[in-house]
Amino acid sequence: MIPFELARPRSLTEAIALLDPEDPDIRPMGGGTAVMLMMKAGVLRPTRLVSLRDVEPEYAQVGIGNNGELQIGGLTRLATLEHSPLVKEGWPLLARTLRTLSNVRVRNVATIGGNLAHADPHMDMPPVLSSLGARVTIQGPNGERTVPVEQLCTGYYETVLARDELISRVIVPPQAGRPAAYMKVTTRASHDWPALGVAVVLDMQGAAIRQASVIVGAATDRPTRLTEAEALLRGAEPSDEKTLRHAGEAGAAQLDIVGDSHGTASYKKQLLKVYLGRAVRTALAAVNSRGTAFEGHA
Repeated sequence: MIPFELARPRSLTEAIALLDPEDPDIRPMGGGTAVMLMMKAGVLRPTRLVSLRDVEPEYAQVGIGNNGELQIGGLTRLATLEHSPLVKEGWPLLARTLRTLSNVRVRNVATIGGNLAHADPHMDMPPVLSSLGARVTIQGPNGERTVPVEQLCTGYYETVLARDELISRVIVPPQAGRPAAYMKVTTRASHDWPALGVAVVLDMQGAAIRQASVIVGAATDRPTRLTEAEALLRGAEPSDEKTLRHAGEAGAAQLDIVGDSHGTASYKKQLLKVYLGRAVRTALAAVNSRGTAFEGHA
């Protein structure tokens, strides 16, 4: 391994100053799970790693804002979110998803900001947070800006973040009892990388779907909103199997699905046709048991 500098700043401002917008070999490091794997694989040979473990503790806290939004510090551990009473009570979709994300060892060290910044298209949190309308606060040398999570990823391992910017906070609007489900289809263990992930959040009007937020992950180079499927679901009743089937077919037709080691493009397309409708039904069924649904491996 090539020697590198390990910097341990005490503040987020100091950490940002240690980054270089022109140097891809200087990297920030939260939990370090992805960075260490990339270094072991030889795809990352940093000259400097900027550890974020010693910055202000406010960036590792979870709270509720004045308008009821969930405020998550960018350095909050995934395990902290998983066990947070606030998250369990108000955002069951997040709580349920986190329990099946990677494994306990990773969740104990990985941070939410690092998870989103890594931009692996197979990750579970980006589609789930996107379906909830979450946004991130990004801090850099010129101040702060806010970006919807849905717009954060731009391609494989690529985001709108500049090299000298960090995710300081994740803000999630209230789930407010809306039916929601994340259907994660894996070929092995439930915590494995998904062949397909479908996140659904519904706004109901009586027995009908007033609005639907449908985001798919692991099928393309970034989490993608299925606008055609959302349009078909608008005004539909979940008991209408024909509409659910058409929504799944429309979602599959909308995407240029990419095959990988977790499944061929045709396999993922078929999964989407089936699991979109299943996600809608499971979201509504979960309301009766006061929870959020998750589907394991298929």
